[in-house]
Amino acid sequence: MNLKMAPGSVDWGATLTHAYRDAPVDRRAGRLPVVLYSPGLGDPRTWNTALVEELASRGYAVVTVDHTHEATEVEFPDGRLATMRIFDGAPPTGPEAISALLEKVVAVRVADARFVLDELARLNRTRFGGELDLRRVGIFGQSAGGFTAAQTMHDDRRFLAGINMDGEMDYVGGREPDGTHLSSVALDGLDRPLLLMGTGSEGSGDYRRQPSWAAFWANTRGWKADVTLTGSRHASYTDAQVLLPRLARQGAVPDGGLAAAVGTVQPGRALAANRAYVASFFDRWLRGHDDQLLDGPSERFPEMVFAR
Repeated sequence: MNLKMAPGSVDWGATLTHAYRDAPVDRRAGRLPVVLYSPGLGDPRTWNTALVEELASRGYAVVTVDHTHEATEVEFPDGRLATMRIFDGAPPTGPEAISALLEKVVAVRVADARFVLDELARLNRTRFGGELDLRRVGIFGQSAGGFTAAQTMHDDRRFLAGINMDGEMDYVGGREPDGTHLSSVALDGLDRPLLLMGTGSEGSGDYRRQPSWAAFWANTRGWKADVTLTGSRHASYTDAQVLLPRLARQGAVPDGGLAAAVGTVQPGRALAANRAYVASFFDRWLRGHDDQLLDGPSERFPEMVFAR
């Protein structure tokens, strides 16, 4: 997500979180369900820390993924640094070339997610002492990460449940989505639960406004729901929703203005809703604990609108 903020206007390294290294596992919780998080195109895996911390506090093992050569940098165990490469050379300009790049990016992302799950199985034996319950695995993401979550579920049945946060599920590049270049997950649907979380941005929200979401809705056989956060924008499902308003008050405003990035929804309400709906979904499908929040409109969160 390119916010086009002035270089040096924000000290991102000074942002404090509630997480810390080498936190011990609370064994009273039993074996931990596992959830993978995939960020938006070019975004770092840390760009949804507030939501990831919430899930971890509820007893999930959350694994965030930096996609190599797409993230700005990825450090390997031997110290090698892999930097962004997806735009090496002349960037694609024609619609077909952009579509081909998007298809390649999603394929690599899906392969990354599957590799991470393979590695978790190994680490669960050698490092984590069997604390991870790899029979209960979910995946979620924002933008391209949401598309990645859905497509990974399509390609790998080990992933039991997923959330797509405002990610189109087609390979349309440089033009408005028109139902062409649909992904296999949009064409085939799923037989496992997927939650669609849309925004108030034009072309988002209700699945009927997005051709790839409409195709998925018609073709899927598993549980599905579609909620829209009123007053939100594409970045509202990331840490931008709570960080940018504070930075704007200090004079650091994203290009195009604050509302274009995170909408008009109150940051605290957006964060509370995101945490509640994501946790409710994974609790329901990975733990068997249903709080009925996803059954329909809630008085607790009137800003969340359900599509039928």
